[in-house]
Amino acid sequence: MEARNELRDRLARVAVEYGANIQPGQVVNVNAEHGQHELARAIAAHAYRRGARFVDVWYFDPHLKRVRIENATEDSLDYVPPWYGQRALTVGELRGSLISIAGPTAPGLLGDLDAARVGRDMLPRIKENFEVINRNASTWLVIPGPVEGWARQVYPDAEDPLDRLWQQIAHVCRLDTDDPVAAWRERFGQTAEVGDRLMELELDAVHFEGPGTDLVIGLFPTSKWRNANETTIDGIDYVPNLPSEELTATPDPQRAEGVVRSTRPLVLSDGTLIDGITVRFEGGYAVELDAEVGGDALRTRTSIDEGARRLGEVALVDREGRIGPLGTVFYNTLLDENAASHLALGGAYESLVGAEDVDQINRSDLHLDFMIGSDEVGVTGITRDGSRVPILRDGSWQV
Repeated sequence: MEARNELRDRLARVAVEYGANIQPGQVVNVNAEHGQHELARAIAAHAYRRGARFVDVWYFDPHLKRVRIENATEDSLDYVPPWYGQRALTVGELRGSLISIAGPTAPGLLGDLDAARVGRDMLPRIKENFEVINRNASTWLVIPGPVEGWARQVYPDAEDPLDRLWQQIAHVCRLDTDDPVAAWRERFGQTAEVGDRLMELELDAVHFEGPGTDLVIGLFPTSKWRNANETTIDGIDYVPNLPSEELTATPDPQRAEGVVRSTRPLVLSDGTLIDGITVRFEGGYAVELDAEVGGDALRTRTSIDEGARRLGEVALVDREGRIGPLGTVFYNTLLDENAASHLALGGAYESLVGAEDVDQINRSDLHLDFMIGSDEVGVTGITRDGSRVPILRDGSWQV
């Protein structure tokens, strides 16, 4: 228990001082679920020591979500009160910081409910969070928050699953190094160099090929390949995801052709499991979406608006990070998406294109990542002159 408390405090400190880079006088918004209170409290403590003016922790109760799905009228399930996202917008206006703790506290809680009704209830998604992110006035961060229920889902046969999960989180977040911040800066330096080399290629598209996958995704002339280092409009450096092993770009939402198959399960924010995803794109639009598990929930979730079935993100991940080599399925997007290359249906990041292309990026209230990479999936770049350049083979960079 003592070791677990030490890791929790270490994670909170890295989150506050490096990830979100809390500044004196900032208002800090922490999103968590019931059961993640110990990490939320540790974050608050470090934020106040850092000089935060106020820390507001908002807890979401997944059991209340179940109550709503079971009992609410059909026409009210997709209703979100107008004040629900105002808190995030206010923090953005104040140039504060948004910190979210990821990890399911009650895995499988909604598994026996009607999938279509589950898919219609979008809570706790707050679409305003994405609006705040694209304004780039506030720092934001997502970190994992181990709890007993999540640990038992990942390690059902372990003698002490929560202890094992904490040890794995410490490893992938580099908390087991003498200086986690220095370790992250070294890793981000490595991926930044690859991003620079990708930019030098002047890519027009990327081609994913592997079992069940043959997909070409177009890029904008100004698309940027970036890792998780960001800077606000006020010059505050921060890291929005810890851990993070990816290089990300914003694709052209009108240019995706072919079929792609997921390589890892996807777990929605409400705990719904979706596995064996297959998506076929024509003209950038997902004309077919299917899944071996959770297909109805996937189709419902991606029906909320026109942009929900177009791409807002393409991300490349090599096998030199700390998550993929573990071979663990964490049933959590923050971790699983940094184990393998992935795509996101829905809203795109404005910071990853030049000003002349911002108006053409995909817009949606959804941003849904799903993993498509593995050592068996090759990635080839297509340059503006039509040349083909290997980018990833057997999980290793070729550039």
